[in-house]
Amino acid sequence: MAKTLVIGASGLVGSEVVRLLEKKGQQVAQATSKKPSLPSQVHLDLVARSGLETAFEGVDRLFLMSPPGHTNQHELLGPAIDLARARGLRKVVFMTAMGANADPSAPMRRAELHLESSGVPFNILRPNWFMQNFHTFWIQGILSQGKIFLPVGKAKGSFIDTRDIAAVAAELLTRSDLDNRDFDLTGGEALDHDQVAAILSRETGKAISFQDVPPEAMMAGLLEAKLPRDYAEFLLMILGFFKAGYAERTTDAVQVITGRRPGTFEEYARDHRAAWASAPGLARDPSAKPAPA
Repeated sequence: MAKTLVIGASGLVGSEVVRLLEKKGQQVAQATSKKPSLPSQVHLDLVARSGLETAFEGVDRLFLMSPPGHTNQHELLGPAIDLARARGLRKVVFMTAMGANADPSAPMRRAELHLESSGVPFNILRPNWFMQNFHTFWIQGILSQGKIFLPVGKAKGSFIDTRDIAAVAAELLTRSDLDNRDFDLTGGEALDHDQVAAILSRETGKAISFQDVPPEAMMAGLLEAKLPRDYAEFLLMILGFFKAGYAERTTDAVQVITGRRPGTFEEYARDHRAAWASAPGLARDPSAKPAPA
């Protein structure tokens, strides 16, 4: 039976990749940087470079992504790509980010090029900004003040549901007709953050708005949240690309690969309504009514 090693198995995308592969009857090894607590888990810490050889035992396919919070992706991912080549893996699906291929000297693009030249059958997935950021990374301002604070102005993004990214990855890990291709993954429409806030308000029945902030204020907040300075600077850089309009483009890749349209922001907001609706101290918008479940 085919066995897939899923790196990032506890994250939003990786956990869904695991679920979908197991639903397909595939055997999955879930990589964890902590001590394994389940039979399906294997220890692998790409940052500490520990557990790599053991984690790859019996594996013929790999879902690869970079550990969050680090900017030296090529250094962290190179050993895994080299081992995939040495072990003769049948497929590597590598998730990076939309725009990663814009600069051949950028660390993420260097990792992509390393995989492309490895001889291992691959797919590279470059998703746009996640819808799920609004109930994870950007949620604090919503919970405390009912505001989305970002330095992006009126620019639009074709936000994608992480469940759609996982569906694409699981599909490509179990087929070979699309090997050695890269795909930019987006949602079906581009929205600005005022539109995002309006949708969240409708779905939660609470007043949520967007406030554009200076990059310096965003940086101060990221550093206060204990993000490493180099990673905070990286986030500010890619948010600058968002503001410049680079995140607005849409593609049909989700539809082409999975056979169904990508989820809408309304569907995402409805499914995760409780993340914002239970926020203490968030004023109710008398004009907004939650959509039916």
